[in-house]
Amino acid sequence: MENILTGLCGTGPEDPLPLWVRGSVGHCFNQLMLNAIPHAILAAVSAGFLGTPRSGSGVPRRPGWRCRIAASFTLAGLFLADIIPAAVSQQELGPVYLEVLASGIAALTWLTHGVAVLMLCRSIHGSTRGPAALALLTLLPLPSLIITLVWYCQRGTAWSPAHPAVSSRFTILCLQLASLLVYVISYLLPTTERHEFLSINSSWQQDQLISEPGTSLLGQQRVAEDGESWLSRFFYAWMNPLMERGYQWKLNQPQDVYLLPRHLHRAQEPVRLFSVLHAVFGLRFYLLGLLKLAGSLLSFSGPLLLNLLVNFMESRQEPLSHGVLYALGLFAGSFLGALLRNQFSYEVNKMTLMVRAAVISAIYRKALRVGSTRLSRFTVGEIVNFMSTDASRLVNFCLSFHEVWSLPFQFAITLYLLYQQVGVAFLGGLALALLLVPINKVIANRIMMSNKEMLQHKDARVKLMTEFLRGIRVIKFYAWEKHFSTRINACRAKELQKLRAIKYLDAVCVYLWAALPVVVSIVIFITYVLLGHQLTATKVFTALALVGMLILPLNSFPWVLNGTLEAKVSLDRIQRFLELEDQDLEAYYALGTASAIEMRGADFSWAPVKEDTHQVAPFHFPLQGMLLGVVGKVGSGKSSLLAAITGELIKQGGQVYVCDLEQGFGLATQEPWIQFATVRENILFGRDYDARLYEEVVEACALSEDLNILPAGDQTEVGENGVTLSGGQKARIALARAVYQEKELYLLDDPLAAVDADVANHLMRKCILGVLQHKTRILCTHRTEFLEKADALLLMDNGRIVETGTPADILPLVEAIPKFKDVDKRQKDKAPDEQSQEEDIETEAEESSQDNHLLHKEEEKKEGAVAFQVYKAYWLAVGSCLALSILFSLLLMQASRNVSDWWLSHWISSISKTANTSVMVCSASIRLEYPDFPSSLLLGPGALTPVPSNSSADVNFYLMVYGSIAGANSLFTIFRAFLFAYGTIRAAIVIHNRLLQRVIKATVTFFDTTPTGRILNRFSSDLYCVDDTLPFILNIFLANMYGLLGMLVIITYGLPWIGLVLLPLAALYFSIQRYYRRTSRELKRLYSLTLSPIYTHFSETLSGLSSIRAMRAAERFELENQLHLEQNQRCLFASNTAMQWLDIRLQMIGVAVVTAIAGIAIIQHQKDLGNPGLVGLALSYALSVTNLLSGLISSFTTTETMMVSVERTEEYTTDIPVEPQDKVVQVAADWPSRGLVEFQHVVLAYRAGLPNALDGVSFTVYPGEKVGIVGRTGSGKSTLFLALFRMLELKAGRILLDGVDSRLLSALLSCRSRLAIIPQDPFLFSGSIRENLDPQGKRTDAELHEVLEQCHLRDAVTQMGGLDSELGERGKSLSVGQRQLVCLARALLTQAKVLCIDEATASVDQRTDQLLQQTIRQRFADKTVLTIAHRLNTVLDSDRVLVMQAGRAAELDSPSSLSQKEGSLFQRLLRSGQQ
Repeated sequence: MENILTGLCGTGPEDPLPLWVRGSVGHCFNQLMLNAIPHAILAAVSAGFLGTPRSGSGVPRRPGWRCRIAASFTLAGLFLADIIPAAVSQQELGPVYLEVLASGIAALTWLTHGVAVLMLCRSIHGSTRGPAALALLTLLPLPSLIITLVWYCQRGTAWSPAHPAVSSRFTILCLQLASLLVYVISYLLPTTERHEFLSINSSWQQDQLISEPGTSLLGQQRVAEDGESWLSRFFYAWMNPLMERGYQWKLNQPQDVYLLPRHLHRAQEPVRLFSVLHAVFGLRFYLLGLLKLAGSLLSFSGPLLLNLLVNFMESRQEPLSHGVLYALGLFAGSFLGALLRNQFSYEVNKMTLMVRAAVISAIYRKALRVGSTRLSRFTVGEIVNFMSTDASRLVNFCLSFHEVWSLPFQFAITLYLLYQQVGVAFLGGLALALLLVPINKVIANRIMMSNKEMLQHKDARVKLMTEFLRGIRVIKFYAWEKHFSTRINACRAKELQKLRAIKYLDAVCVYLWAALPVVVSIVIFITYVLLGHQLTATKVFTALALVGMLILPLNSFPWVLNGTLEAKVSLDRIQRFLELEDQDLEAYYALGTASAIEMRGADFSWAPVKEDTHQVAPFHFPLQGMLLGVVGKVGSGKSSLLAAITGELIKQGGQVYVCDLEQGFGLATQEPWIQFATVRENILFGRDYDARLYEEVVEACALSEDLNILPAGDQTEVGENGVTLSGGQKARIALARAVYQEKELYLLDDPLAAVDADVANHLMRKCILGVLQHKTRILCTHRTEFLEKADALLLMDNGRIVETGTPADILPLVEAIPKFKDVDKRQKDKAPDEQSQEEDIETEAEESSQDNHLLHKEEEKKEGAVAFQVYKAYWLAVGSCLALSILFSLLLMQASRNVSDWWLSHWISSISKTANTSVMVCSASIRLEYPDFPSSLLLGPGALTPVPSNSSADVNFYLMVYGSIAGANSLFTIFRAFLFAYGTIRAAIVIHNRLLQRVIKATVTFFDTTPTGRILNRFSSDLYCVDDTLPFILNIFLANMYGLLGMLVIITYGLPWIGLVLLPLAALYFSIQRYYRRTSRELKRLYSLTLSPIYTHFSETLSGLSSIRAMRAAERFELENQLHLEQNQRCLFASNTAMQWLDIRLQMIGVAVVTAIAGIAIIQHQKDLGNPGLVGLALSYALSVTNLLSGLISSFTTTETMMVSVERTEEYTTDIPVEPQDKVVQVAADWPSRGLVEFQHVVLAYRAGLPNALDGVSFTVYPGEKVGIVGRTGSGKSTLFLALFRMLELKAGRILLDGVDSRLLSALLSCRSRLAIIPQDPFLFSGSIRENLDPQGKRTDAELHEVLEQCHLRDAVTQMGGLDSELGERGKSLSVGQRQLVCLARALLTQAKVLCIDEATASVDQRTDQLLQQTIRQRFADKTVLTIAHRLNTVLDSDRVLVMQAGRAAELDSPSSLSQKEGSLFQRLLRSGQQ
């Protein structure tokens, strides 16, 4: 370096760069320090603005820009001209090379600056002065200019004709000064008015690609990153306003986040996914590899310079300037390395965003275009998985790809350095390290296997839990909670067994990580000694440091490869999906015909194979405006015919004509498809609101009354798949949607099935024959009575059109299918209606107000940081004693590690006292690369290394002590790893048990008001978090925290003065992390908030594909998906960038610490205070400070996020209402022995604040009496049973059973287990028939068979394979009617004195129904029976009838006397039933 300077400046070697020469600033110093370097800085900053995007035309420019551009280019020319006189007159003006260098740099700078100013002038900065920093930097070269002019004047050679070169030089300098002043003045010219600027800004914003509709873009919606300078880009200054808003809790919705930069908007159209992604993003992606390479190489600069610096401290001979240079080098290396690595991760993050958008859009677009038949190869779950799991695996591959080459590269460099130190001996250690790779692989495989099995047990548990929640009412009716909790706990035990295996194997892995460096280095030393070499301290230290650097690539490589393979699998899966054939409507439909629809010899199938074809006899539909009815028994192919018309089937042959294809069809499917939106949005379905048409449609579809009942009218949100509506309401909304679309051709698939007779009449009259009278309509239905008005009928059977003709010809044929009227019609028409209407309108009052709370009240979100209570709850779940011992073992582990490092530095110091020798220092700085690997915290930060020659006895002593400390460390490590695993498993057990116990005892009201998904979430994802993710992150967080403390202790011990620097930095760190954590938490929340709409919208699209395509709404849905994705990407981008914002600031803190230590060390060295060993130790620790700092923040933030799961489970274990468990009165074992039921002034409401569902009901049912309960929907019939079984607590009055007040008994067992009920919806759970009949296992086989015989189920059960045959989920291997019979069999088994029947005969045909009634009469002859009847004929033979009206008992008498009594309610009900 000195030689270069002396050559350049022409000075002596003793002072190469003199600052003061003969009373003025040294010319060389002036040209290099005050001229070249400021110009270089200006050039670097200006270059940052070269990429500024142009704004739209019409932006008014400020007048000053032109002058600035002209001045910049003039200056560039003047500096170029300046080179000529310098070159001509050798040495006269100073050393030639120096002048050429200085002027050349300046010329290049002003050229760059001129272009940058030109770009800024054309961008949105054109109407302002542009960035102030840039203008200020132009003043940096000013002092140098002035000093040079003064220098010429002092020498008196400014205007001497004897020196023409000098004179021309002076003239050029004056012109340069003038140009610079012109530049400054034109910058200071007044700017245009502010409001003008805003108007431009808005016009510029409008050419953004997709901006949110309806949000005002002024002022708030900034575009991320575009148009920012390099400085701002490097340090993310453009993120500051966003961080500020986050800190002030102002990030509440996705609109508060910046718009995406322009280049992140493109979403390409993949064909062969990989090749397209490669073509679009490949080049940019590989270029990022160069960034990565530079960053990796710079990470080696730290240890090498550190070595030189400690060397310098050791020797007393080296000049001070060397020390300063090393310190500056350390600063520059760490600074540049930090910048490059940060930019690398930022750019890779942007790449991943683009890939993610492209993949998700491609999958969505594909799903919209593939025919349903082909799509059915994948389940909805699988396709949604492509979008979530598989897309994120591809994204992770982008992150791990560059590791694939950079890890081996680092490995090779490290091996080379090791070879230089210990020669061939390194092979011994390497062999051992490589041996550990297969061991690690075996452990990893075991972990993967256990994980797989654990997830299977978890799935089984969640499935059980789902069944439990679905059937919660029935389980409570039968008092089966205990049985279910035992089953769930059995699954949980198996799951925990696997979890234990995983955690303990993990602990072994962590231990191997920690022990490996020590063992490997000891093996290397032994080999080295055996080869006959002499061990010296330098060898020991350098080898230790390098071994530390080796371990990381070795350990992380398998994970990286794993990620790559997973990505490959995901890519293939997505590719398989993208290769499905699209619907080809042009090939499907033939062209040209006058008819509305015509088919000739067309065959269709659901699968591409020939077997399952539906043949459709030729039919055509000549007239526009006809009504065509399609009839036939279940499974005859009616729905398939409609699917064939809309093009959803595969056409095997023949021709299909449909007029007006572009317009699409009005389609109402058999299972109505409802969107998760308001009722009005469902009906409009993307069309504009036309009040007159809308009113007409709502009236025609009989929705007016329903809309009045709903809490917010047609603005009421409908849950997913319309969960908050009854079956009838869903069918009518779907019909209204089709009608509102005003198509020419309507395909109506049984819209009358789910509604009662009155409504069906209304729909037929007002809608199908009213609003739609001029349209072409095809109506499939079972309700033949409505088809008499049709223009023509088709009779289908077995996929063929058997007959066509007028209603008069065809209807008699339909009647002739005897089974049809009874069974199928019953099933079709009544099943959904009777059940849903009963449930839905029964609780109409309840629903209507609940709806408001339920749908509009999203799940409670706790804002801000996690409360202390939550940490306390987790601490207690682990157990205080255990938690303390975990923390103590961590302390021992960290202390022993720091002591071992200190021992090494002590060794150095003792040597350097005996001999002044050179020192080589290294450090495991490679850890800078991977803040993510937890165990990188367990590596020693390496050490420092001098080379003396000293006695082997000495070396042996030091090595012995070092070995024993290392041994102790490894003991503490394994102790801590196992303790931690044990503690977290214990916490998982405690938390699950408390949660389950509480939920099982919860009241029915809780289950009614809480969506099942929300409770399941606690048992699936939240518990998984507590089991697995939380311990993992908490472990890293604790290790980070202790690591940081240990590091601070060592640094301050080594260099006490560093405290002065550390205190302000600590304050800065604290404020930065607070700032970041708040914003980051809000951004993550916004990210997950905007993520679920993508998946919801996608699964909704998949379930409604046929409707979306038939009504030609695919494009709109694709756009909606784009908008959802855009919202989500904005939040994800902001969240990722916030991390980089934090990272660069922490890196700078790290750089400051390193530079400060180096500076203090040099000062101490000058004063002869320094201890090289300790300085080296402090520095080697400081090189890893950035990692620890960022690791601490990110692990703390993640721990906090994971703690939310504990918070959510805790919320349920403490807050949900439970049923009273205590009993006051003891009753006899056979109570109730008589079966006397008395209601006395019973008042009951579903929840506080709702109207009373029972309002002062009093009646008595005598032992052995059969009472029928009737009344209109919502009159309180089912509520009577809920009150009797104490599902809801009474507000007033009491219910007596055999004279005992039921409220004095323990709710669960005494009261419910002594009564029997047959609920309305038959609930069976997966398991054997035996388990379903008798979960507690109290009955013998003989008893079970007898009961099945009486319920006419014996044959069906024998066919299935006896009592132990499995029923499948929700009993799906039985028909609905058979399930009803199983429930009856259960009731028979209880042998209770009181039986309640909530009659759901909708699912049973009439013959079975008669058998049922007969069985009940025989078996319950001497028992009290209460029956809620929907068909009045079933209660006509009961002893008395109770008529309910509006929650009161209106009439109670024998059926005969009530039916005779004029004007009685019962008589009215009878009459309306007979119509």
